[in-house]
Amino acid sequence: MNLSFSFIIPVLNEASLINNMIQHLREISQQYDSEIIVVDGDAEATTLRCIQEKQVKKVVSPKGRGTQMNKGASVAGRDVFLFLHADTELPADALGLISSELDGPACGGGAFDLGIKSDRPVFRLIERMVSFRSRIMNIPYGDQAIFMRREVFEKLGGYREIPIMEDVELMRRMKRTGYTVRIIPEKIRTSPRRWEREGVLSCTLRNWTLMALYLLGWDPEKLAKYYNSEKDAE
Repeated sequence: MNLSFSFIIPVLNEASLINNMIQHLREISQQYDSEIIVVDGDAEATTLRCIQEKQVKKVVSPKGRGTQMNKGASVAGRDVFLFLHADTELPADALGLISSELDGPACGGGAFDLGIKSDRPVFRLIERMVSFRSRIMNIPYGDQAIFMRREVFEKLGGYREIPIMEDVELMRRMKRTGYTVRIIPEKIRTSPRRWEREGVLSCTLRNWTLMALYLLGWDPEKLAKYYNSEKDAE
């Protein structure tokens, strides 16, 4: 299947990472029709102003992942939307793997297994736990590089512009609509900076708690207040 790809990257204060990310995406997409869209949640566009490549689409948006990703999707023009964090590295054959998974109408989208760029054994445990959760629940997180057919994204109306759990909400909605969510076993590689900054145990437990509370019906606004209060207490 000869698919084209829109890479959509929501950013906030990622000037130190964005050019390496763009170079990485160019390297893995040489054989594909693709475009890169960077959506800055900073009104001053500090990350966008650091981008060296002129072909990149630069968009300024109100802050918030759901809002930023919808804004990026609104200017995207390819067959598949691939939503990426700025600190994520895709497998070399990522686009071929996605094309294979989308070779049929039942699969609306999916994500990759999580890999963390660290030699610490605790991160291997986290990777295994995330892989287990993703397959049992069939709901990936945004840091697993979510991909989706353009027409499915548009049919679903995009991300809900909520302060937290926008990725989980979209995946659940896609499943309820009848589409299959694929988890590709190859790993993306993401930075350990979030765990290292917030503490491996506290960050992991908080993520589990947030997911559980959301699935139990807690309002995302309340969850965001809990998340922010926990971060402030660290």
